Amino acid sequence: MTAAATEFGVLGPIRVLREGVEKRVGGPRERAVLARLLFDANRVVSVDRLIEAVWHGDPPASARGQIAICVSRLRRALGESGRAIGTASPGYVARLDEGAVDWSRFNALIGRARSRAAGGDAAGAVASYREALGLWRGVPFEDLPGLRAEAVSLQSARLDAVEACAELELRLGLHHRVGKDLAAVVAEHPLRERARAQLMLAQYRSGRRADALRTYQDARRVLVEQIGLEPGPELRELHEQILRDAPALLAAPARVEVAAVAPSQLPRQVLPFAGRSAELAELDAALATGPDVPGAVVLSGPGEVGKTALALRWAHHRLDRFPDGQLHADLVDDFDRPVPPAVLLDRFLRALGVPASSIPDDPGEKVALYRSTVSRKRVLVVLDGAVDHAQVRPLLPSGAHTRVIVTSRHPMDELVARHGAHRAFLEPLRPEESWELLTMLLGRDWVAEERGEASRIVGSADGFPLPLRRAAAGVRSAPHRPDRRWLTGVPA
Repeated sequence: MTAAATEFGVLGPIRVLREGVEKRVGGPRERAVLARLLFDANRVVSVDRLIEAVWHGDPPASARGQIAICVSRLRRALGESGRAIGTASPGYVARLDEGAVDWSRFNALIGRARSRAAGGDAAGAVASYREALGLWRGVPFEDLPGLRAEAVSLQSARLDAVEACAELELRLGLHHRVGKDLAAVVAEHPLRERARAQLMLAQYRSGRRADALRTYQDARRVLVEQIGLEPGPELRELHEQILRDAPALLAAPARVEVAAVAPSQLPRQVLPFAGRSAELAELDAALATGPDVPGAVVLSGPGEVGKTALALRWAHHRLDRFPDGQLHADLVDDFDRPVPPAVLLDRFLRALGVPASSIPDDPGEKVALYRSTVSRKRVLVVLDGAVDHAQVRPLLPSGAHTRVIVTSRHPMDELVARHGAHRAFLEPLRPEESWELLTMLLGRDWVAEERGEASRIVGSADGFPLPLRRAAAGVRSAPHRPDRRWLTGVPA
C-alpha cells in the first residue's frame, strides 16, 4: 500500500481517506485497534496493548480472539490497503509509507524544523513548524478511552511544537502572529508556564502592556488555586521586567521575513503647477527634519481647491528625504465610499514587504505591526481624501522619521487635537496664480489673443484649479471653434 492510495489521520477524529474519499472503518473496537496501530505505525504492537486500547483495563476472557476478529474486519474494510496490517509476534504491525499517516508526517516536519533551527534558519524552521501544526484537525482519540495515554502524548507533542514555534517567531519579531495561538493554548492548558510567558511577551511587544500584566495575574491565581505554588522564576522575572518597561523586552531582532522594500506609491504629480509658494513653505516647516516638528499635516479645504495636487507637488520635490519609501492611499473608493482602515493597512504592509501570511487578522495587532515595520524608516505617508479621524488614526505611523500628509474636506479637529498635526486651510488660487496656471496650460499667445475668453475662464473658475484645468482642456480639444464660451460652463 502507498500513501497516495490511502491516507490515515489520528491528529483529530480517526480518519481514513482513499483517493480523497473518506471511508468508514467499523465500530469503536475497530477504530481503537486501528488508532493504536497507526500511533505506532511500522512498529509491532502487542495484542496486550491492543486489548488495553479496546477495553481499558476490563477485558473479557475472549479478548484475544476478539482482537483477531477486529483485525480481520479492518482488513476487509480497508480493501487492498488492508494488506498493510500484518501479523508479527507478539501482535500486529501497520506497514505504511512515511507519508501515509498524519502523525508520521507531523514528526518528520518537527524533525526538519529542529534541524533548520539548529542550523540558524529560524524562518525556515517556523515554516516547518507551521506546516506540522496545520495537520491537526481536532482532539485525537476523544471517543476512545483506552487510548488516553496516547492522546496525552499527541497533545503534548502539539503543545511542544506550538511553544517551539512561538519561541522562534518571537525571536524574529513576529509577536503579532503568535498571540492568538498562545491565548488558545493558555486557555486550554493554564498550567503551561512557558506558553504563558510567551503570551505575556507577545502582548507586551504588541503594545498591550495591561493585558500582559493581567495574563500574569491569571497565571498566579490558577497556580495557587490548583497546585498551591507561586509562578516559576521565568514568569516572575518577566513580570518584573514588564512592570519597569525593561528595554530588553523590545530588543527583538529584525524580522527576517520582511524583505527590504522601499515602496514608491505616489501618483504622478499634477502638471503644470502654478503658485502655492507660501503653502509649500508651510509644508516644509511642518514636515521638516527634527524632533520638535509636528510631522503630520492636514490639508483641509473645499473640493477641487487643489489639496491633492499640492500634497503631491511637495512629496515629489522632497523624495530624497524619504529613501525608505512613500506610501499613498485614496481613502474613498470609486463610488465615494470610505475605505476601511484594515484594508488600507493590508495594502501598506504588503507594500512594505510583509508576506500576506504574516499579516494578523486582529485590527489592533495589524496596527502594531504596521507601526513596528516603519518605526525606524524614513517614510512619507500620503492619505488622500480622509473622511474622519477614526479612519486616519490607525494609519498614522509612530516613528520619529516618518511624515504624514492628510488631505480632507473636513477640518479634522481630532487629528489636530489628539495627535498634534499641523492644519493648513487651503484657499483658492489668487487671481495672478490663476492667470499663471492658465498661461501655462494654453500658452501666452492664446491668452494674449483670446483675452476676453481667458478672463471668462479665470473668473468662472474662481480660483479653483480643477475647473480651470477642465476649461483649458476643453479649449485645447476644440481649437477650431471660434466661440469657446461654452467650454467654461458659464453663460457669456
